[in-house]
Amino acid sequence: MSVSPAAWLDPVCAIARQAAEAILAVYAQDFEVICKDDDSPVTAADLAAQRVIEEGLHRLAPGVPVISEEALAAPWAERRTWRRYWLVDPLDGTREFVKRNGEFTVNIALIEDHRTVLGVVLVPVTGDLYAAARGEGAWRQSSVDASRERIRTRRADGLLRVTGSRSHAGGRSLTLLHRLGDHETFVLGSSLKFCVIARGDADIYLRLGATSEWDTAAAQCVLEEAGGAVLDLAGRPFRYNTRDSLINPEFIACGDTSVDWAARLVDPEDAT
Repeated sequence: MSVSPAAWLDPVCAIARQAAEAILAVYAQDFEVICKDDDSPVTAADLAAQRVIEEGLHRLAPGVPVISEEALAAPWAERRTWRRYWLVDPLDGTREFVKRNGEFTVNIALIEDHRTVLGVVLVPVTGDLYAAARGEGAWRQSSVDASRERIRTRRADGLLRVTGSRSHAGGRSLTLLHRLGDHETFVLGSSLKFCVIARGDADIYLRLGATSEWDTAAAQCVLEEAGGAVLDLAGRPFRYNTRDSLINPEFIACGDTSVDWAARLVDPEDAT
């Protein structure tokens, strides 16, 4: 019998905390930054967290494949046959790690039939952890010793709060967000932007430009189970491993799904 995603949630949280320990061991020292072929940075912390997570997931679920930012992805001819697999970013927000601002996360997701069904997002510096499994809701644990609290998105009433990327802001985003009318904005690194929406402290995150599937999957599960959604610019829910490329379309992460955010933000010719 197939293991339910909820049965793996606590063990995956433990693996994420072990990865955070490996990250913090590097964070406390001087470290080298290497640029990959796409100009994105990588450090010893990314690679240490990758090893911890991959080993932990293989012990937890032998035979379930893993796709990770810091490992070579299987070819599409093989991936297209997968019904269930792990999707991992061992250190999301490496630029924030390099800046030492604390706004980076460990992201671990389980994908089934192209949908994210388990998500764990951990902030190593604070110990703040967000987790969810399909049909089980979402919760937050502010530290390893704290109790878990259920989180929910909020209704988009009154002044909208918009969160955005600290390292990838752009003029086109500002143009589209202007269509919302009065709103306030604040920036965050990594998948924390999804988490502040999931806990009801923001309403929307518009991301234009490239992201990868491992950047969004874990936090999408948290946001969906908290009552929100991650949609492409045509208003369609995100799905994973549907094509050769692992690059996401541009998207809207939102808390109040009763609002047609795509219609408010995007002209039809902008949505592809």
